[in-house]
Amino acid sequence: MNSRKRALLLLVAGVWIAGALPAAPGEVGPAKGHLVIVGGAMRDEAIVKRFLELAGGPDAPIVVIPTALGLARYGPTTPEMDRFRAAGAKNVSLLHTYDRAEADSEEFVKPLQAARGVFFTGGRHWRLADAYLDTRTHRELEALLARGGVIGGTSAGATILGSFMVRGDTRGNTVMIGDHTVGLGFLKNVTIDQHLLRRNRQFDMLEVIEKHPELLGIGIDEDTAVVVTGDEFEVIGRSYAVIYDNQRMIPPHGRFYFLAPGDRYNLKTRAARRPAGSSAQPIDRVVEQSWP
Repeated sequence: MNSRKRALLLLVAGVWIAGALPAAPGEVGPAKGHLVIVGGAMRDEAIVKRFLELAGGPDAPIVVIPTALGLARYGPTTPEMDRFRAAGAKNVSLLHTYDRAEADSEEFVKPLQAARGVFFTGGRHWRLADAYLDTRTHRELEALLARGGVIGGTSAGATILGSFMVRGDTRGNTVMIGDHTVGLGFLKNVTIDQHLLRRNRQFDMLEVIEKHPELLGIGIDEDTAVVVTGDEFEVIGRSYAVIYDNQRMIPPHGRFYFLAPGDRYNLKTRAARRPAGSSAQPIDRVVEQSWP
């Protein structure tokens, strides 16, 4: 290993392990409850089982919200509902509306008041914002977290969980900063992208954190999830999550880095840690892959 590479590795490892920079002010994740944020596909049964475990087990009431798909009507089930049932869930129901007045009604939110878990499917996340943002539904989702429940989502259902939505433009999902940018805000000052490596999107978030340097960007590949408890998350699944942090750039010009399954990340201090004995790549290799 030459001297330049050794110096870079020591510097990056110091940032990775020590988290020496000042902590971001305020809480980032939910004070109570959990989030299971999936980058798409969700074929890994371990992700589904973790969601059910956090909800309270097979008997816990689970509500699936498919509104992002944009269908005129929905049948009695969705692929996500089928996956939960295949994993043992006994009490899974569907909840949907495009009508904000209905989403703001006492009758509509009754299933949420009894739920221990809510899961958003994929599609276009601006539809979720149009239907539910700042309604009684939104408040009941916050109440579910406050009583220790779990909220999850895949693909568009992942992006809506942050405070700033990328790919939220009604003209198409290639526009990173579009006409819908406000999410449900269960992670504060955070923006989430999905299908990251599968769709070769790993560089797209750079535009966003350059224009909004206060944001923490999290990219999640398919069949991978970050499980958030308080201000920390764990990566689970079969691929990588990626951190974009304009306030903590990796020298000399790295702009993001990869977290493997089992890695943990503190959203408040913006510091990552890798468990001892992990089989993931050494940190210097991961950083080198992230350079533009």
